[in-house]
Amino acid sequence: MQQNQITKNSPQIQSLRVNVGERGYAVSIGAAALDQLTQSEFFQGNQVLLVTNHTVAALHLAQVLALLSAAQNQLQVETCVLEDGEEHKNLASAEQIFAKLSAMRASRDVTLIALGGGMIGDITGFAAALWMRGVPFVQLPSTLLAMVDSSVGGKTAVNLSSGKNLIGAFWQPTAVLADLNLLVTLPDRQLSAGVAEVLKYGAINDSAFFAWLERNAEKLMARDSAALAYAIAESVRHKAEIVARDPHEKGERMLLNLGHTFGHALELAGGYQKILHGEAVALGMLAAARLSEILALAAGQIELAQSLAADFERLRQLLLAYSLPTQLAFPARATELLALMKLDKKSLSGQLRLILWRGVGKAYVGTASDAQILAAWPAVL
Repeated sequence: MQQNQITKNSPQIQSLRVNVGERGYAVSIGAAALDQLTQSEFFQGNQVLLVTNHTVAALHLAQVLALLSAAQNQLQVETCVLEDGEEHKNLASAEQIFAKLSAMRASRDVTLIALGGGMIGDITGFAAALWMRGVPFVQLPSTLLAMVDSSVGGKTAVNLSSGKNLIGAFWQPTAVLADLNLLVTLPDRQLSAGVAEVLKYGAINDSAFFAWLERNAEKLMARDSAALAYAIAESVRHKAEIVARDPHEKGERMLLNLGHTFGHALELAGGYQKILHGEAVALGMLAAARLSEILALAAGQIELAQSLAADFERLRQLLLAYSLPTQLAFPARATELLALMKLDKKSLSGQLRLILWRGVGKAYVGTASDAQILAAWPAVL
């Protein structure tokens, strides 16, 4: 494992509120945010099941277990260590969690803790939503991608061989502790993948944040603590505001899926092994940007199309600045990818609803013909 570091003095812990009715919760961001685990407010009872994977367990499990042992209420802690990788975010892995809960005779006040990236957070939340029709869970995201996206908002799911996140539930965590110190052990490729979800927020509705990301690529890639804390907090703020207005993804929240319909098809085409989620989202955003340009041309909006072509290039250059891919690294055919896209959860009556844009910071939900989508794919293939 490479040795990285978080540079400069650690910023103070920031707390952002996600307001979703009675299930609102705080997201704490900063170095040593995990220390809050010693507080009794996170646990209704004394039973705890900590879910992680082998890689994260080797790096951080001992620290978290030590904090839990120092908690104000004497906790009975069990662990469930899953296999690594998105390909294991499935019902078989969820069954391992349920088996652990059954063996420990977990009651309705058990607390599940997700220690890991997006895969661990999603599957732990999924299990928490289903066990006895819903028990508390706490998110301890260990990757940048999980800190800025998947740990916030309550979307939980597992994959099927036919598609990503097809079985799931909305189930909000009771807290999210985003500890910057966990990013010390994060490989550079995973850091870049996480930045893709950060860029998404600027691309959707915040052109000023997008410009900040253009200016601060060097700092973020060097793991400057102040830059990381700002990028994470801005991302969480954007997501929290949208989730509060649309907790169940009936409208505005769909905008958070910019690049994801294209990206999920790429993940599935690669068997969840050839491309990271953030890398797929990066390519997906480029494909969506090219499709937006194609739609403008088809509508005779020449000036808009020219502006969109310029913003496509601006996005491409930003992805390169963060060491993200702009071309797919394995062979795939546009027709096959289109077929995979049609399993997307945002589809209604067989019609794909896509997240498009009218330029940086101006995303919207739209539709396109199969021919137009096929014409967009070559931008990244």
